[in-house]
Amino acid sequence: MAEAIVYREFGGPEVLELAHVPEAQAAPGELVIRVEAVGVNPIDWKLRSALRPSPPITEPRRIGGDGAGVITAVGEGVIGFRVGDPVAFFGATGAYASSVNIPASQVHPRPAGVSAAQGAALGIPAGTAYQALRSLAVGESDTLLVHGGSGAVGQAIIQFATLACARVIATSSSRRFDRVRALGAVAVEYGDGLAERVRAVAPDGVTAAIDAAGTDEAIAVSLELVSERNRIATIVRGRDAAGFGIRAFQGGAPDPLSAAELRWREEAFPVALALMAAGRFSVELGPSFALADAAEAHRVLESGVQGKIVLLP
Repeated sequence: MAEAIVYREFGGPEVLELAHVPEAQAAPGELVIRVEAVGVNPIDWKLRSALRPSPPITEPRRIGGDGAGVITAVGEGVIGFRVGDPVAFFGATGAYASSVNIPASQVHPRPAGVSAAQGAALGIPAGTAYQALRSLAVGESDTLLVHGGSGAVGQAIIQFATLACARVIATSSSRRFDRVRALGAVAVEYGDGLAERVRAVAPDGVTAAIDAAGTDEAIAVSLELVSERNRIATIVRGRDAAGFGIRAFQGGAPDPLSAAELRWREEAFPVALALMAAGRFSVELGPSFALADAAEAHRVLESGVQGKIVLLP
């Protein structure tokens, strides 16, 4: 038997429990992966707590989408992968587990020099950041304001945007300025007077903004500084974005991503892996927990933490 984290009802971290589940099997087009690391993402606790709506629970529900490990079985029709290959994956069903089966299209080779923890930390942050920047057509002529620049998605946005030759201004607390600056952004502290501080470092104006913080301040300052509302996006405030006339990418947004935007999210993963292997992209790793301690990992995530949390089955 394999092990996996499940929950039988919506609620706090305490509803997460370690369960024995059947060993994963590779259906046609799938791979089975022995999981070495799992990325813990905010969407995980939002689904667990019912903050993000999902169908009623009728049986123990698995959790988690991003991870990395080693292939243990290759399904019929899959080419390009062999047993023993180190890989990273995204979009799995129930990645908080000792093994998973997943379509081969969602799995990518993990380059030498990219650890399992690093590979597991990439999926959602890299996909969200890359797609948001592509959707807003951010490029070398832009000055981009990123709210929440020190978070996992914010850090990915900074790196992809600077690679696209945009100028990036990122908000964070002052204690996180070193990290934000190291990634290539101008750091400004959030709080009262934010718009004036941004104007001081961007006298020629801000042309696009992405809210990865979800605060009223982030929305208000973006609206004040960016003249074109279709170049303002939030990845957090999806439910009320339309009322502000701005774009929403997930975060409970009522409108689904377009086919092109979904492709960009998928494209981001191998792009980020290759950049990481070349030393041009990084993830900030935070604390790690054993699989059985997933509930504690969620408590730490919800309370606020520097770096990406990973589970190590």
